[in-house]
Amino acid sequence: MRLFWRSGPASPRMIMPDLAGKVLIMANPTSGGYNAEFLDDVRRRLEDLGCKTEIRLTRHAGEIGELCSDPDLCVRTLVIAGGDGSINEALTGFQDHPDPPQLAVIPFGTANVLALELGLPRNPRAIAELIFQGKTRPLHFGLANGRPFVLMASTGFDAEVVHAVPLTLKRRFGKLAYVITALKTGLRRKSAELKIELDGACLAGKFAVASNARHYGGPFVICPGGATDPGLHMLVLERDDPWSSFCYGIALLLGRIHKARGASVTPFQRARISAKDHVAAQVDGDPFGATPLEIRQTDKTVPILVP
Repeated sequence: MRLFWRSGPASPRMIMPDLAGKVLIMANPTSGGYNAEFLDDVRRRLEDLGCKTEIRLTRHAGEIGELCSDPDLCVRTLVIAGGDGSINEALTGFQDHPDPPQLAVIPFGTANVLALELGLPRNPRAIAELIFQGKTRPLHFGLANGRPFVLMASTGFDAEVVHAVPLTLKRRFGKLAYVITALKTGLRRKSAELKIELDGACLAGKFAVASNARHYGGPFVICPGGATDPGLHMLVLERDDPWSSFCYGIALLLGRIHKARGASVTPFQRARISAKDHVAAQVDGDPFGATPLEIRQTDKTVPILVP
């Protein structure tokens, strides 16, 4: 028995393996971390467990979203072998699917914050067993201008870096590409004043991130809760000059960003981020236009496989 797009408490739920159901693994062969041998190992182990499994490699940008919105998609489990951006693409496609499958993740890609958030395994045997066992939790997400996000939606310096990082540099150096781009961007940028409205209350700052997860940018914790818990939090930083950015960075490394001077973390249901001029925005690590951003909770969830 399966239940999709349900709302309610984030309690663990066990789904008995449907051996007649199909497991579809989707991967982008040009993305960072792609490993054909690793995927084939997962496939063989799943088939040894009795799961009919197919690997499908994407051939163009947006293919994951197209497949996930296709009402003819009929599989028990869709496995995304990729980073956080690929998972976001799948969630976006699921918005138009009448009965989406349960979701699983093989941590490939440049960033895998959701995998860290959920404590997902990273070896073929454990991944195959996780998919076979079928234990799920409801994956909550927010909406930014109608676009789902499972990790964060932000405006300010980090979004400018996401917009500016060259794809070739990202594929070559992975996370280091963001550091290189951040250094170049920081030398020439002009910060903008943001107006952040949270459930009617107004804040001002230079950086704002609406978070659906505890982690940001890797293992760094910025707020309570997590992607399998309902509720959004807004981190606002009042300043983004070099010295303040350095201090905030140290506080982030120490897990104390919520206690840093000039920083606040606030739970909210609805938010609006605006500025006098357009400020770059990003969603789950991918470019997402610019302000204004309308952000809200949703009571929809997606069942995601967890250990």
